[in-house]
Formats: sequence, C-alpha cells, structure tokens
Amino acid sequence: MKLSVNVDHIATIREVRGEIEPDPVIAAGICELAGAEGIVCHLREDRRHINDRDVRLLREVVKTKFDLEMAATDEMLNIALETLPDLVTIVPEKREELTTEGGLNISLHRDKLEKVIDELHGKDILVSLFIDPVPENIDKAVEVGADIIEIHTGNYANAIEEKEQINELSKIGSVARLGAELGLTVTAGHGLNYLNIFPLLNIEEIKEVSIGHSIISRAVFSGLYRSVEDMVKILRKL
Repeated sequence: MKLSVNVDHIATIREVRGEIEPDPVIAAGICELAGAEGIVCHLREDRRHINDRDVRLLREVVKTKFDLEMAATDEMLNIALETLPDLVTIVPEKREELTTEGGLNISLHRDKLEKVIDELHGKDILVSLFIDPVPENIDKAVEVGADIIEIHTGNYANAIEEKEQINELSKIGSVARLGAELGLTVTAGHGLNYLNIFPLLNIEEIKEVSIGHSIISRAVFSGLYRSVEDMVKILRKL
C-alpha cells in the first residue's frame, strides 16, 4: 500500500503566526525522501492553510505525485488547469468546517462534476472523487468519469465501540471491492493514524492512503522524516 502525505497542517502552523515558516514545500521534499509516494494539499476557498504560492511551488518540486484537493468551483478548476497537478481530488467544502466532514454528493452536483472532470481530462489530469463508503457512489463515480475514488474513512476512524468499527470497516471493504471490479483505482483517507491503519492493510483493493494530521502531529515529537518513514514501514508491512 502506498502513502501520500497531506502537508496542509505544515501550512496551518505557518498561518497561525502569518510568517513564512514552516514551509510546506520544504516539508514535501522531506516526505518524499522518507518514502512517501505522493504529496497532497487542499487549496481551500478561504486559503486558511495552503495558498496559491504553495500550489505553484509544490507542482514544481514534487518528484513523485502531486495531488491537488479542491472543490469543484470555477476558480479552483482554473488554478488546476494552470498548474497541472498529476491528480485532482474533488472534495466537498464548507466554510465553517474545521476539516472535510464527508464525501461528495455526486447526484446533487452531477452536471458540474461532469464538466470539471471533462476539462481536467482534457489536460491529462487524473480525477479522484472523495466519497462516503456507500455502494451507490461507485456507479455514480463511474458515470461522471472519475478515474479514482478516495473512500472517506472518517466514520471508521472516529468509531469508539468495536462493533461500530467493524461495521464501518466492512462498508469500506465492500465499496473498495466494488470500485476495483468496475475499473476504478481505490484509495482511502481521513482520520487514519498509526493504530487504526492496520485493519485497512487487509483490504487489498485499497492501493494508497492519504494521511496528514497524524503524521504531522507525530512529527512534533519524532521529526517529519522519521514520522513518514514509520508510516511507510507499516504500509509495506515491514
């Protein structure tokens, strides 16, 4: 299983003081040296952490895979078409949320998603849709032209009771298998850490996970290189 590291929270620390450090662009290089096979950032409408400068420079320096998370808006589409990331992950976005709270409502935004995906494909940019682990979302993702699905693992990560954890894990596994059967590349992310990642290793259809907060949190104590390296070892079952 591959690891993509989300560097948003490096930028969050920077923005608390309105300074120039720590720099998420430098962080991206460290993550790659430690074994990460992709770098993720979420450019939000309010620019609360990652900003336009970060996106431009990350596109220039990332040597593995650059994944731009964004809402399906005209502004973000134009930025993606200008910077040409390897992958765009389309996520829902609300101004008041602290972090992305759930998957896309594909049916509600179908026409917009089809337009955005078509334009991104015109520039040879792969498109991933961030979805809740509900089987109906798979057919809808295929219909609008997605290449990849990222399964929202937040409910699983936040589950406290073992029965609830098992139920959420079962949903993730079922959707992952269905997505793979229909030809989609399957990834997962949100709320994953150094403990709850282990059960997901048994779902062979999940080829990659996107992790940010837990890695950056661990880096405060262990350093960024070591924190990424530790997660890479887990995912490779070493």
